[in-house]
Amino acid sequence: MKDRLEQLKAEQLTQDDDAEEVEIAVDNTAFMDEFFAEIEDTRLNIDKISEHVDEAKKLYSVILSAPIPEPKTKDDLEQLTAEIKKRANNVRNKLKSMERHIEEDEVRSSADLRIRKSQHSVLSRKFVEVMTRYNEAQVDFRERSKGRIQRQLEITGKKTTDEELEEMLESGNPAIFTSGIIDSQISKQALSEIEGRHKDIVRLESSIKELHDMFVDIAMLVENQGAMIDRIESNMDQSVGFVERAVADTKKAVKYQSEARRGAGEPGSCYLANLGWLTTHNRTTVMLSDPQSADWV
Repeated sequence: MKDRLEQLKAEQLTQDDDAEEVEIAVDNTAFMDEFFAEIEDTRLNIDKISEHVDEAKKLYSVILSAPIPEPKTKDDLEQLTAEIKKRANNVRNKLKSMERHIEEDEVRSSADLRIRKSQHSVLSRKFVEVMTRYNEAQVDFRERSKGRIQRQLEITGKKTTDEELEEMLESGNPAIFTSGIIDSQISKQALSEIEGRHKDIVRLESSIKELHDMFVDIAMLVENQGAMIDRIESNMDQSVGFVERAVADTKKAVKYQSEARRGAGEPGSCYLANLGWLTTHNRTTVMLSDPQSADWV
C-alpha cells in the first residue's frame, strides 16, 4: 500500500510539471504572437514611409522643374513631410521599446530572445536605410534649389559664390542680393523664383532639424546591436542546460556580424558619418559625402 501511495504521488508531481510546462509554452506562444504582430505592423509602417519618400522625390522634381510651382504641389509636399515625420516617430518609438524589452530579457537566454533580436535588427537596418534615402533626397533638393537661386541671380546680373549664397540662406533674408535688381519683367520673374526657392529651403531645413534627433537615435540602434548580441551569447553560455546548438548558432551570427563590420565599418558609425551633421551659426545643415547619390524618379 505504501509503495502504491508513493507511485501516485510521483505521478501527480509529473502531471503538475507537465501542466506547468504547457502553461509556460502557451503563455510564451501568446507573447510571441503579439511580438510578431508588432513586428508586422512596424514593417508595414516602414514600407509606407518608403512609399512616401518616393512620392516626396517626385514632388521635389515637379517643384524644381517649374519656375513658379503650383501652391497645391507645395501643400501636398508639406502634408507628405508631416506624414513621414509622424510615421517615422512611431517606428522609432516601437524599435526603442523592443530594444528595451530585449535588454531586460537577456538573462533568460531563450531561443525566442534570439528570434526577437534578429527581427529587431532587420527592422532597424531597414528603417535606417529608408530614412537615409529620405535624407539624401532632402539634401539633393536643397542643393538643386540653391543652384536655381544662383542661376536666377546671374540672370539679373548678380553673380554669387557658394559661400555668399550660404550666407544669404543663413541670414534668412534674400534681400541681401535682390535689393538692387533692375526693375524689368525678366528680373521680376527671377526675383519671384529666388524668393520662392529661398522659402522652400527654409522649410526644408526646418524639417531636417526636426528629424535630427531621430537620425541619431536610429543610427545608435544599429550601432548597439553588435554589443547586444555579444551579451546574449555570454548569457547563453552561462545558462544551465541550454542546448549547445543554440550557443553555436549565436557564435556563428556574432562572427558573421563581426566580419561584416570589419569589412564595411561599424554600421551605426557609417550612417552617422554619411549623415555628417554639422551645426554652424545655430543652423543645422546636412552635408552628405555624395549629395548626387540620390536617384531621382
